[in-house]
Amino acid sequence: MFVTNPDPYLMPAFRIGAFVTASIARNAKIDAGWAEYAQTYFNERFGENNWLVTKNGREAIAFTMEELNLELTQNISILTPSHNLYISGCVTSTLSNYCQWDREASESTAAYFVNHEFGYLFKDMVGLVNTGLPVIEDCCTTFFSQDDHHKIGLYGNYSVYSFPKFFSIQIGGLLVGKDVGSNRKLLNKVSLTSDEINYVLKVVGFELREVGNILQKRSELHKYASAAFESLGFSLRFPSEPEVVPSLLLLNNQQIIKDLPSFKNYLYAQGIQNSVFYGEDAFFIPCHHYLSEADIDYFKFVTEQYIQVQN
Repeated sequence: MFVTNPDPYLMPAFRIGAFVTASIARNAKIDAGWAEYAQTYFNERFGENNWLVTKNGREAIAFTMEELNLELTQNISILTPSHNLYISGCVTSTLSNYCQWDREASESTAAYFVNHEFGYLFKDMVGLVNTGLPVIEDCCTTFFSQDDHHKIGLYGNYSVYSFPKFFSIQIGGLLVGKDVGSNRKLLNKVSLTSDEINYVLKVVGFELREVGNILQKRSELHKYASAAFESLGFSLRFPSEPEVVPSLLLLNNQQIIKDLPSFKNYLYAQGIQNSVFYGEDAFFIPCHHYLSEADIDYFKFVTEQYIQVQN
């Protein structure tokens, strides 16, 4: 049995990101030595001095735009694997501070901003790089996904990451680019204190030591959740691929839910962060390694209840 529509002060909290409340106490007790583990990992993956810890993904995006130094009248083209017009306001509001933006390549394109969407990869990175224009890879929801060449996050002039999307932490982003880790201008602009940076590194390092288990748990839970919701008639928006690690469960609605915005509000009332994949008949819900099969069963249960009530 699951309880639905509880009093607001008894609401559960299932987030899209991997942060869970219990991790506040855990993170406080993590040994500071794990920061060195994270530093070694980032040096091996991105190159020494080629990465910089930021407050969040938005700050990392802002730093890339400062470095590109586009004119306010120039266009940066935002590309995604779905080719949907949906894009986070965190992205567009940040880009708008530095230049114009549009959603497709054109003669006016001065740079590309590639959003590897929810862990799913934009396929023609080589083609974009070959244009000779600057490329930013938005890997905020794509920390672990890779292509056959294992170059995701390394194709562009810069790439940006958001740690709370994949690790149980409340702050932290990453900017990757040649020598950004030794760029005094950027170092002085990071809004995190040295203590906060060390905190981010130790938590991420502590979790990275279990990367194999994390990826296995994510894969198993995503398969379980996919099957659970496919039994209700929904389908995956993107096909599964061996080295793609989704950051959430993105589902085609198949016109089952008649009013997706209303359904979104209903799920929030059950403590489930979610959103409509605007521009398509699709929606997404949490699916990460800090959830359990029982949590997915709860998501399915409240969804079934909504379907029954709407009918």
